[in-house]
Amino acid sequence: MTVLSHITLGTNDKARSARFYDAVLGAIGFDRLPKPPEKPLAYERDSHMPTIYIYSPEDGRPATWGNGTHIAFLAERREQVRSFHELALKNGGMDEGAPGERPHYGPDYYAAYVRDPDGNKLQAVCYGPD
Repeated sequence: MTVLSHITLGTNDKARSARFYDAVLGAIGFDRLPKPPEKPLAYERDSHMPTIYIYSPEDGRPATWGNGTHIAFLAERREQVRSFHELALKNGGMDEGAPGERPHYGPDYYAAYVRDPDGNKLQAVCYGPD
């Protein structure tokens, strides 16, 4: 059970974000939900919340990222973490921490960090050995 309904990230280029998130979230089992073109991008895993929304800001100002904030997506296998990172870099993302163990966060903590093309920081994490 999740305690989150949804997560919203801003974008300044919906088409660029669609290419990035289709690849990166697809690597960890998310699918893009069918939506009309005027609606935001939306992704879910196994048709369950939380839903990830990618919006242009409602106030008309440019989308920006928060320094010190990020979203961590749960991966089932370490290979998914590696694929998430690799696909992020191939689709306009920036490296913020290569896939690897992070023992200071706990045993079997395996993660990778990236920034999307708009600068939002994302993480994929697996909590078990592969």
